[in-house]
Amino acid sequence: MELRHAMRTTPATREFADADVSDEVLYRILDDARFAPNGGNRQAWKVIVVRDRAVRQEIGRLYDLGMREYMAHLRAGLVPFAAADAHRRTEPAVDLDEARRTPLPAPQSHLAEAPVLLVVLLDLANCSAVDTGLDRLSITAGASVYPFAHNILLAARSHGLGGHFTSVLTRQEPALRRLLGIPEGFAVATVLPIGKPVREVTRLRRAPVEEFTAVGSFDGPRFAPASAVAS
Repeated sequence: MELRHAMRTTPATREFADADVSDEVLYRILDDARFAPNGGNRQAWKVIVVRDRAVRQEIGRLYDLGMREYMAHLRAGLVPFAAADAHRRTEPAVDLDEARRTPLPAPQSHLAEAPVLLVVLLDLANCSAVDTGLDRLSITAGASVYPFAHNILLAARSHGLGGHFTSVLTRQEPALRRLLGIPEGFAVATVLPIGKPVREVTRLRRAPVEEFTAVGSFDGPRFAPASAVAS
């Protein structure tokens, strides 16, 4: 698949057909994804392949709890777990206990329905967080794992498969740690369900370049070369 096409047509896939993903295909996906850029080329990632249905169902239940917390923020008109004040937040913005008791408007079972889950971990002792000490949330350590995770989705796309980033499972990281035997020092970066999409998405909606790019300074003019043609 041509790179530009893959970049512009790789959606977040949450509905999967009843089709297996072979170990051979999964190996090729990971074999290509491993060439992602990462800090110091330390490749501080670890992947757990989860196929057992009972385990997938339990991970789906944990995902459901995280989504209940997420949706409670939306009902309150808030950005869920807003990163702007995460480093100094001492009290949750909503009642999380009540949120976890509130059912979701629609079932969130797609993790259990995907034929395989890839739990992507980051070895915190083997990567750098060079923005440590700034008066904000530290984010740079993620640069050593998320390009790899996105490469997995692009590689899966080339095999006619799909998936998506799942960050809300970090809300239940201690339970996930117990379930999968994850040692201390490894953080859950994301969980990727991988499978054959029920339908193929051929067009994604994103903001145009002019809306997020400025020239010279944050408040500079929009970057819109006269010769540029949006497509």
